[in-house]
Amino acid sequence: MTRVTREFDAINLAQGFPDFPAPELLKDAACDAIRSDRNQYAITWGSTRLRKAIVAKYQAWYGMEVEGDREITVTCGATEAMAAVMLALVDPGDEVIILQPFYENFGPDTVLCGAKPIFLPLEPPKYRLDPDRLASLVTNRTRAIVVNTPNNPTGRVFDRTELEAIAALCIKHDFLAFTDEIYEHIFYEGEHIPLATLPGMRDRTVTVSGLSKTFSITGWRIGTIVAPPPLTAAIRKVHDFLTVGAPAPLQDACAVGLESLGAEYYSNMVQDYRERREVLYSALVDTGFRCEKPQGAYYILADFSDLSDEPDHVFSRQLAKDARVSPVPGSSFFSPPELGRSLVRFAFCKRIETLEEAGDRLRAYSGGRR
Repeated sequence: MTRVTREFDAINLAQGFPDFPAPELLKDAACDAIRSDRNQYAITWGSTRLRKAIVAKYQAWYGMEVEGDREITVTCGATEAMAAVMLALVDPGDEVIILQPFYENFGPDTVLCGAKPIFLPLEPPKYRLDPDRLASLVTNRTRAIVVNTPNNPTGRVFDRTELEAIAALCIKHDFLAFTDEIYEHIFYEGEHIPLATLPGMRDRTVTVSGLSKTFSITGWRIGTIVAPPPLTAAIRKVHDFLTVGAPAPLQDACAVGLESLGAEYYSNMVQDYRERREVLYSALVDTGFRCEKPQGAYYILADFSDLSDEPDHVFSRQLAKDARVSPVPGSSFFSPPELGRSLVRFAFCKRIETLEEAGDRLRAYSGGRR
């Protein structure tokens, strides 16, 4: 869709990257690290300074004790992190439960391990977890469940009741939880609860996160994994063979960000995203999309069935061409893809003026069709 965006000179609300700058503090720190010749390999599982900053973060935010030397792995983005986790801990013939709709890499990651993805549909528009339906999918081959909260693409922030239901099943049936918490600091309702902090889950949870979304540096590719030592040992071996290590100077710059950016930065970031959410949501509703305000992350999953009978990939291209605003086809987030046939996802990690212009184009497009 980014290529389609360029073809039609459209506004890119498809790919989830900001069109505004990263904090100056981080950019200066990256330049300083490069000028100081920190250009060679860092420790494979992450620079000492960054791992210490991650330890301090988990303690300060969640009261979670983490051993930097034995439980943290720094990767080339959260996408590599989840792939490394799967390849290290999932075997051929295993089953991995994935909440659906899902970030599109989770299914292929499972398949690459020779395992079978088992999809648990979450019903729109609220996308709440049904514990009984989840329990019905557990078998003696279940190795893990993947939990993404705040969620891409739905914007759900799973609450304590839902997470406790997941934890109870993990403990009862002795399987692992792989959590994707990359949007942990971007939520508007509820609270972010790391699954690893629930009773009985510390030794069976692998927590994937990173700095890409928090610091608006998606191209820097700095992901993080927190896992118990026995699981970390396996994950680090796979990570070493996949990428060796994340960029050394950028790791140090991220450490500076974690050390120096305080509560005000995070609260301002959330407030800015809240305002962006309102701008895009209002435009989508005015245009004729059916959607809910997301509780977290920076996406809106919208139903376009009142606007078009075309399948999602055709409609997405037409919207980019005719309205010059591009979304992601909803089928990207479902298995089978047909389940997302009437859905598209929009990203609002853009400047307010970008979103306002996109809103004007969408309203004009809708008005021209009536």
